[in-house]
Amino acid sequence: QTQFVESGGGSVQPGASLRLSCQGIGWTADYYAIGWFRQAPGKEREGVACISSLDSTTAYSDSVQGRFTISRDNAKNMVHLQMNSLKPEDTAVYYCATDSNPLSRCPSIAEWKYDYWEQGTQVTVSS
Repeated sequence: QTQFVESGGGSVQPGASLRLSCQGIGWTADYYAIGWFRQAPGKEREGVACISSLDSTTAYSDSVQGRFTISRDNAKNMVHLQMNSLKPEDTAVYYCATDSNPLSRCPSIAEWKYDYWEQGTQVTVSS
């Protein structure tokens, strides 16, 4: 049963922006730590951004710090990932993921634990 509706993604040129969105279905997103990880062909999975439950503390990987912003829209039960100044190395499938434990947190990307994700969305950055 689908628990996320993911949107956004696509193909853009270097320097452009995209916004990914993830809407919770049947559960309250604000009660869970949510984020995105990405995986490019032949590369390891990489957590890029996460946001804690309730106080919305955020954390980012070094590779996206200062370019990506994760935020919540609790009225729409959504989390957004605004991606600016995109680079070819950002090309990957991006997955919205969550820690299924209520009131979960992500003090850092390295400490973010997630155990549920769905199909992901492709982001391609190319000239």
